Amino acid sequence: MITLIGGIALLLLGYVFYGRYIENNFVINSERKTPAEVLTDGYDFVPMSKSKNAIIELLNIAGTGPIFGPIMGALYGPVAYIWIVIGCIFAGAVHDYMIGMISLRNNGAHLPELASKYLGKNLKHVVNIFTIILLMLVGTVFVTSPANLIASITPKQATVGMITILIFIYYLVSTVLPIDKALGKVYPFFGAILIISTIAIGISLLFGGHKIPDLTRSTLVNFNPNNTPIFPALFFTISCGAISGFHATQAPMVSRTSTNEREGRFVFYGMMVAEGIIAMIWAAASMSLFDGQTLNEMINSGTPSAVVNKVSLMLLGNVLGTLGIFGVIVLPLSSGLSAFRSLRIIISDYFHIKQDTIKKILMITIPLYLVSYTLTTIDFNILWRYFNWANQVTAVISLLVSTRYLYLKNRNYVVTLIPGALMLYACVVYILTQPIGFRMDLGLVSYILGMLLSMGLLGIFWIQGVKQKASLSSDSLLINDQLPIIPRKVKLFSQTK
Repeated sequence: MITLIGGIALLLLGYVFYGRYIENNFVINSERKTPAEVLTDGYDFVPMSKSKNAIIELLNIAGTGPIFGPIMGALYGPVAYIWIVIGCIFAGAVHDYMIGMISLRNNGAHLPELASKYLGKNLKHVVNIFTIILLMLVGTVFVTSPANLIASITPKQATVGMITILIFIYYLVSTVLPIDKALGKVYPFFGAILIISTIAIGISLLFGGHKIPDLTRSTLVNFNPNNTPIFPALFFTISCGAISGFHATQAPMVSRTSTNEREGRFVFYGMMVAEGIIAMIWAAASMSLFDGQTLNEMINSGTPSAVVNKVSLMLLGNVLGTLGIFGVIVLPLSSGLSAFRSLRIIISDYFHIKQDTIKKILMITIPLYLVSYTLTTIDFNILWRYFNWANQVTAVISLLVSTRYLYLKNRNYVVTLIPGALMLYACVVYILTQPIGFRMDLGLVSYILGMLLSMGLLGIFWIQGVKQKASLSSDSLLINDQLPIIPRKVKLFSQTK
């Protein structure tokens, strides 16, 4: 119990103190007008309140990641707490804040455009491919997981296949609505369900007489029943609760609706901390209610949705437990919708297809949903493994973009370089040793080879950065992004075409 409470306290303190430092290191300009104010188009660029932006950001980034990930991470035992707390404060929240704010300073640009600008134009195509694959996997995973959860609490006549089709219909309807209508109107209600159910599970866990494992010298070991090594597996098992590249695809959407740079710390850094708290509660619940072998069998019998169902009903009873399950359902529903929305925007930006009519929107959206529906027939665990690696590679790219940004502007770039280097090393070792990669044995050879490859990639990154900085003039827009946005003629979105 002490570790759970202490971990949540550390996350909150991280927001107050380290979050403030990251904000000061970025150097905000609260007087500068934002893209939402200057580039308003009535569809993607729409000014919204700080509270709405925050709840949209939380629901967009959360998905089932901070629940499914910690459930599977609980197999490792209390050591999972360490990665959630340290990863969230020093990696994930920093990652989310930096990409959100850099996007805000670049007219709401998405990650591929930012990578092109700060890391080189040749990388734009690579990052586009990675981002498109990631978002397609995310959207698909966040359709299958709520479909399984909904099927578990509805009559048998409502099959997973039927529910999947209904979710896609909901996504399609929401896609053609402006962001303030599709997300701004519905998400506050979704957010209320999530917050109430999470608090209820946390209170029941703390005061229900359950023995919550603490982090001690005797529990600081690997409890995984499959003997899966902690590194790098835990870094990929618990992603959304610690650091997740998917968030870099979501923050730019909110940067297009923010009205003051001062909101950034609460909306981007703060909502990642909130996700870390959700992850702590679900990891603790899974460790408290089940032993490792039982938990492993439940996960292997289907998906972690079976654990969600069991935990909710055991802690809250039938009525409130069902509410708890709904609290989990709204996460992937909202993240899946925002994933496809981001995917549409990134593809339209890449091919220069203006999204100013319903016809143009559906021209991109419908083929994406057809591909995703086909992917839902693939085993969930296989999808999750590919999603995990693509997700964390995207996080590495985002942290390198952030590092280059800070380096060019003579700020403290170590705050993003260290987590970026760590995640790069984890990604390299993972692809060297996993079945989806080169299938090497996980041991000294793969660790050393991973280290050498990572250092080589970082060396190239550093040399390119030095050359890029030397070529910049003092009036370069790359280092003067604090200047006002130059207004351009924007065609307002039409729902009649």
